[in-house]
Amino acid sequence: MHTIEVAVPDSTGVLRGKLIPVSAWPSVAKGGMHMSVVLYSWTCRCDVRDDDPMGMDKGCPDMHVVPVRDLRMVPWRPGFALAICDGRDEQENPIPTSPRWALERVLARAAKMGFEARIGFEIEFYLLDKKTKQILDDGIQAYSLVRAAEYEEVLGEMRNQLIEFGIPIEAANTEYAPGQIEINVRYDEAMRTADNAVLFRNSIREIAARHGYLASFMAKPWFGQSGSGVHLHHSLWRDGVNAFADRRHLSEIGRWYMGGLLRHLPDFALFGSPTPNSFKRRQAYTFCPERATWGHDNRTVALRVIEGNEKSVRVEQRDGSADANPYLIIAAQIAAGLDGIEHHLDPGPSTDGDAYVDTTAPLLPRNVPEAIDRLGQSELAREVFGEALVNVVTGNARYEHAYINNRVSDVERDRYLDAF
Repeated sequence: MHTIEVAVPDSTGVLRGKLIPVSAWPSVAKGGMHMSVVLYSWTCRCDVRDDDPMGMDKGCPDMHVVPVRDLRMVPWRPGFALAICDGRDEQENPIPTSPRWALERVLARAAKMGFEARIGFEIEFYLLDKKTKQILDDGIQAYSLVRAAEYEEVLGEMRNQLIEFGIPIEAANTEYAPGQIEINVRYDEAMRTADNAVLFRNSIREIAARHGYLASFMAKPWFGQSGSGVHLHHSLWRDGVNAFADRRHLSEIGRWYMGGLLRHLPDFALFGSPTPNSFKRRQAYTFCPERATWGHDNRTVALRVIEGNEKSVRVEQRDGSADANPYLIIAAQIAAGLDGIEHHLDPGPSTDGDAYVDTTAPLLPRNVPEAIDRLGQSELAREVFGEALVNVVTGNARYEHAYINNRVSDVERDRYLDAF
């Protein structure tokens, strides 16, 4: 081992950091190091907003970055190890806008209620030509073993190297678009899952690049092709027992938790769909929900109840996009579920069959402005996440909306240039 990556998940869930020689690690492991606090408020392209309270007007000050996980050896880069870190101020207090700290607070709330939250996730991404950034194959071949074999050189390395890296891969398959892949990661304690999720996205992109691919977690790269989502599988555990299970069915606690998820789905949409592009997934018959619905083993609803043996009973929330910050989407959903338990929120009747024809359930936000309005009205969001973090999430979403909305696209030119 010769190099350590000091890795900090930023406001968007992208890993930022520094490379240090292994000789410097004992000092960093004990005392941390400095990086700018704007990591917790800038955009996915590192834009510092004019209204950022820690931005240019304040000189983009430092924070103290400290390791919060043990070193992991990086198997596809011999000699490298990585440590996940989080920010602290000069008095060693957590930074209020840290996404990881937000999840830590939510999990403390769960622990106070006597629960350990466990999350599994499945996430979709595209493998594209690295130079042209275009799809390399044709046609939809979901679950195709023949198509998967064509990608096995890179998919095999992803599965095997990620397992060695400490990420418990369960399965991989081709998805509902050419070049689209889904990988399932086994459930674990929620913070460990969130850490694994940010490492997963970073690692997939690295390994793909080694094979000449661009791995993209963009939510909706092409009109007419499937979007890329992230589905979170929820369960709460107490004394080693799944509190969601009651004789192989969803328990009363599980129903209350689901009631909270449903109640706050529209308000918390921005945590799962952070960009204008994310909302382009929300279309009928795309396996992305349009309304706050639930059902038993139903892929057209927002919340899918999966029953079976006592350990596997769970609730899958299906509205998130692959570009969501793992810490924030997990924190928001768990906070919503815990609120449901605290207030005994009943989820109401299930949706059986095609949820896209159900016009009675509440609509989910269809764009960034709607989602900002809903989040701004949420008392739970400010109670759980604090004003500063909510302002970062809404501020960055507003910035991205203005950036995209103010630019003229090729589609607009194709449609209007010679029509008038």
